[in-house]
Amino acid sequence: MNGIAGTSGVTRRTFLTGCALASGLVALSGCKKSDGASAGEGGGKLSYFITNPPSIDPFNAQDVAGCMVARQLFDPMCTYDFDKQELVPCAGESWSSNDGTVWTFKVKEGNTFHNGETVDAEAFKRAWNRLCSPKTSDSPSVVSYYLKLVKGYEDVVSGKADELAGVSCPDQYTLQVELSEPFMDFPMICSIMPTAPVPKAALDDFQTFFRAPIGNGPYTMDGPWEDGQYINLKTYEDYKNGDKPKIGQLTFNIQKDVETGYREFQAGNVDICDIPTAQVKGAHEQYGVSEDGYTITPGKQCLDGDQPSTYYLVLNLKDPAMADVNLRRAISLAIDRQTICDSVLQGTRLPATNLCPPPCRGYEEGQWAWCKYDPDQATAILDQYYPKDASGSRGVKVTLMYNVDGSHKEIMEAVQGNLNQVGIDVEQSTLEWASYLTKLQSGDFQMGRNGWVAEYPSIDNFLYSLLYTGNADNLSGYSNQQVDDLIMEARATRDDDRRYRLLQEANKIAGDDVPMVPLFYYKFAKVGSSRIAHAYLSPIEQSSAATWELQA
Repeated sequence: MNGIAGTSGVTRRTFLTGCALASGLVALSGCKKSDGASAGEGGGKLSYFITNPPSIDPFNAQDVAGCMVARQLFDPMCTYDFDKQELVPCAGESWSSNDGTVWTFKVKEGNTFHNGETVDAEAFKRAWNRLCSPKTSDSPSVVSYYLKLVKGYEDVVSGKADELAGVSCPDQYTLQVELSEPFMDFPMICSIMPTAPVPKAALDDFQTFFRAPIGNGPYTMDGPWEDGQYINLKTYEDYKNGDKPKIGQLTFNIQKDVETGYREFQAGNVDICDIPTAQVKGAHEQYGVSEDGYTITPGKQCLDGDQPSTYYLVLNLKDPAMADVNLRRAISLAIDRQTICDSVLQGTRLPATNLCPPPCRGYEEGQWAWCKYDPDQATAILDQYYPKDASGSRGVKVTLMYNVDGSHKEIMEAVQGNLNQVGIDVEQSTLEWASYLTKLQSGDFQMGRNGWVAEYPSIDNFLYSLLYTGNADNLSGYSNQQVDDLIMEARATRDDDRRYRLLQEANKIAGDDVPMVPLFYYKFAKVGSSRIAHAYLSPIEQSSAATWELQA
């Protein structure tokens, strides 16, 4: 998902437009200190800080906060196990394909939605058609593109057809999916929240369902979503797809920004919260750091694990200056990523050596050869291709564009300083998010900051989305036939090891072309309260809270 503007409120397509997504209301249900209700199966309450999500309905689940809420309400077909580095069953039982074009999914029997309706193959078919249909809410979902490889996708999103031609139900618990081209990692798509099943009620009244979705997950809505204030959930008593939650009630405490949320945490009103960058070191000292970076336990309450998201400069290859690969390489070499991470971001980020981040399958450190700090080499390249004139100027002027939301100013100023040191003159251009995004998407820029958070934890998601010729998220306009061919060959390759070797080969070739300049990878900066006995958050922050426990 494109875009980055902060450390919370992450949209999964427009990744972090800033922390000003919430309405500004800071009241929440009760807005008082946790009552310390008893722990144990179905007991106790837990409060989780989020900024106001655009949606908790799978139809438009596109941000970290919304997907986190939706994951408690819905069980998708499968989920990704980061320890095993593989997909594991969830609402689905199994999946198979001989050629990557026709996929057969078996749905588990015996599970129900929160209204008692059966979860079957038709529920998934219904959800996918709803995602793509312009009749659902005047237009297809903004994340319907997840299903663009399914046969009939274009006909449905254009309104020419009501159902995806490639989706059928041979029997009640079998879902068959035919794609327009082979994709051996297609089950990854079935692990994300927009592809979760929905009941018939989802088609009856869009607005009612949007505010209070009826899911098949371990938690159900406890009243409608109070916009800008809170979202209350409670245990679904008839949940059979796994162990019933050990925590009976969840409140998603909506605050306008991280700083406000953290103050609520310090006051005892929130149990899990993001930590403001300036306070991360102090929080680590006060609350202790998680052993694995993802699990909150008493005395080791701060999370700092790697996340599958990359912050980068996108370079417009159609711009005359940016069309020169030598200038692009020099720009990448001139930026001191380590200092930005250490000084500007207080050690809360990891310098990038690659477009693909560590938690993703296929990651290999240092795959982008020019993604390192070497100002001497940058200077040598510029001296060769852009020698200084008598006045000491190289005649290289570039405009660095970014949105004013979030904390980009300090990062971009550091980048500007690095480039100035090697003789590249940089002018800054700042815009509000909506205008900024319009310019990025229309190609009206030279260099702009951007980012991508994995929709599914695979290098394929970065390469295909951001580098494949003609894709909407390929904002640099990059096109390399060899890279395209390797990506498509990989997608059709059944053997996992060979598939990822092909993707890594494509990644290295693209890295040599420098269509963008990766700066850093995101890491968790979260903290849990001492009330929590055990809570695991996956790197993509779509963990089910059903396994979390409070202190007795």
